[in-house]
Amino acid sequence: MSFCLAQVVCTTFRAHRPRCNALMKPNLTTIVSRPFGENTYVVWLDGRNDCLVFDPGLEPQKIVAAVESRGLIPAAMLITHGHSDHIGGNGALKSHWPDCPIVIGAGEAAKLTDPVQNLSADFGLPITSPPADHLVRAGERIDYAGLTLEVREIPGHSSGHVVYIWLDGDPVMVFGGDVLFSGSIGRTDFPDGSYEQLARGIHEKLFTLPDNTVVLPGHGPRTTIGAEKRTNPFVGGV
Repeated sequence: MSFCLAQVVCTTFRAHRPRCNALMKPNLTTIVSRPFGENTYVVWLDGRNDCLVFDPGLEPQKIVAAVESRGLIPAAMLITHGHSDHIGGNGALKSHWPDCPIVIGAGEAAKLTDPVQNLSADFGLPITSPPADHLVRAGERIDYAGLTLEVREIPGHSSGHVVYIWLDGDPVMVFGGDVLFSGSIGRTDFPDGSYEQLARGIHEKLFTLPDNTVVLPGHGPRTTIGAEKRTNPFVGGV
């Protein structure tokens, strides 16, 4: 669940113009929540007032402020996995925007409402989320806020972990949760973890993407597929 500690920051990123549609200019803001330095991403297209929120963290008031200050309304909360640092803001955002669906991989849905499975019980502060509104599965493509994302399942850090990939952009963008980090990978020592599954999934489902693909991880700075293939000490050297 936890990877690094960081101060709460907010940064904005604009992808290069995508090859498929010259009008699509995705904007991205990152909110880093204490105490685990978890990255929540807010993504939207120019000319639209809807957005996506990836993995609402434990400081939801900062997420709400980031969204509302830009005049946006979330079209969906997209959850990579059910560990508590990635779902801690779901309830607050759902209360603020009741029509915003919670989207998560089918294999992770039970963690939303179970503090033991989402690991928050281990910290003595049980955290739960409202249940999922939409379950996604490997290979599915979903459309929210003008963006089409492909779902790929990569277990190993958490058994039903999914990543969301925006394939239409230049560069391609991966909202990767706790699968692949800059110079590291997600922890595999949790009850449903597996290094072998995680390494295999990274090689088969991420390292096949273009080298300039931007990876937006659940903790730490963004990286690229090419950089991790070359230098990642856990799965690189390819």
